[in-house]
Amino acid sequence: MTEARTITYPPIGLLINGEWIYDRPIHSEVENPSTEAILGTVPRANAADLTAALQAAARGFEVWRKTTPTARAALLRRVAALVRERVEAIAPIFVAESGRTLAEVRAEIERSATFLDWDSEELKRNYGRMIPSDGQFQQYVVREPIGPVAAFTPWNVPMSAPSRKISAALATGCSIILKPASDTPATACLFAQCFLDAGLPKGVLNVVFGDSEEISRALVLSPITRLVTLTGSTHVGKHLSRLAVETMKPVLMELGGHAPVLIDDGVNAAEVARLAANWKYRMAGQFCSAASRFLIHKNVYGDFVNALAAEANKLKVGDGFMADVQMGALANRRRLAAMEEFVKDATKRGARVAAGGARIGNRGWFFQPTVLADVPLDALIMTDETFGPIAPCVAVESMDEALEIGNSLNLGLGAFVFTNDMATADHLTRELQAGSVAMNCFTSPGAEAPFGGYRDSGIGREGGPEMHHSYTIAKTIAERRIRI
Repeated sequence: MTEARTITYPPIGLLINGEWIYDRPIHSEVENPSTEAILGTVPRANAADLTAALQAAARGFEVWRKTTPTARAALLRRVAALVRERVEAIAPIFVAESGRTLAEVRAEIERSATFLDWDSEELKRNYGRMIPSDGQFQQYVVREPIGPVAAFTPWNVPMSAPSRKISAALATGCSIILKPASDTPATACLFAQCFLDAGLPKGVLNVVFGDSEEISRALVLSPITRLVTLTGSTHVGKHLSRLAVETMKPVLMELGGHAPVLIDDGVNAAEVARLAANWKYRMAGQFCSAASRFLIHKNVYGDFVNALAAEANKLKVGDGFMADVQMGALANRRRLAAMEEFVKDATKRGARVAAGGARIGNRGWFFQPTVLADVPLDALIMTDETFGPIAPCVAVESMDEALEIGNSLNLGLGAFVFTNDMATADHLTRELQAGSVAMNCFTSPGAEAPFGGYRDSGIGREGGPEMHHSYTIAKTIAERRIRI
């Protein structure tokens, strides 16, 4: 399943006030998920480092908030150009520390650049508004940058998640302190270097690594930071939100999902299965809008399960550097153990393994693309976020039953509907309690559209004009232009 590939893994440092710091104690090691080889080490920021990062962000904010929108837009365009120039330098590092395929990481690097593209244009449209005068005074509303941002990003999208947050912060005039995941640190550092090389002033972007709880408390409880944003688990999101309340600062949370796929009678089961396999098994299923619960009308259930199993069995799994590989490794041993537990629990409760179901080999964290049929609703995989390459399938009597199951969890990030009946399509897309719903396709919002969830799936929206609302404050100014 693996292929030898020699790369030069860069040193990982802390970025504080425009300078990289490398001489800190080791916090953790970085493992290649495909080979289990140790790539490098991650430093641990101490209390003084975190204080320095906060102070740098405060100074950087005073500079950046006064920088003109035109200059901010030009900076983001320069960064986007550098990202695209450096694709082939970043991609091997990204593959080595994430376990994903070369094709996938190249696509994510490009996606990261599109966030910069969008924000470089959208920042010019952060307009205020005039309120009709009542004759006594004139009122108008302006949007001002909220202040330094504390941002936390995950291991599964180590470049596009930081890009969303850094790009939006800089577009609106904020500075930012980023705490990337320690599993995939080099990708985030290489991305941060693009901002320095593009001419970003010192202190506007800072990057720290180390103990998550120590960093969370230092950044979130500090009066310097004015917004907390996380892409991560619901558990961590709730913890950071509780900390943020203590200093009365808002949060922007893109949290867990468990996306239902509602498949109606009368569809082409084989075609839906082909589309589903392409979406479900990309990134080995390790992304928040992955299809997680397949709720299939009984009349097409058998055809769909057989077709999806056939698609899963065709996928080539292996090291991300291998030619023609279609699915890479899971990120770590914890994810492999979770997949094994999901299969064990589901089959114990009566589910049938239609494809896959087991680890591949004994080196690297590879797991077979898996299809589980006849999964009972009380199985763990029907309630716990999967974050892996397992597709649980359930037969339903009607789309009303599918809708009820789809809305039964406290998670509501993404959902998918496949039907040829437009009345059914309209009903389901309106009634599904999810932040984004795709009909007869698999997709997730990009830079131009808002992305976020209902209930435990988060607070606020990332992407589109709505994202900038989180990074700005509306100020109302009333004035009476008379001599007094």
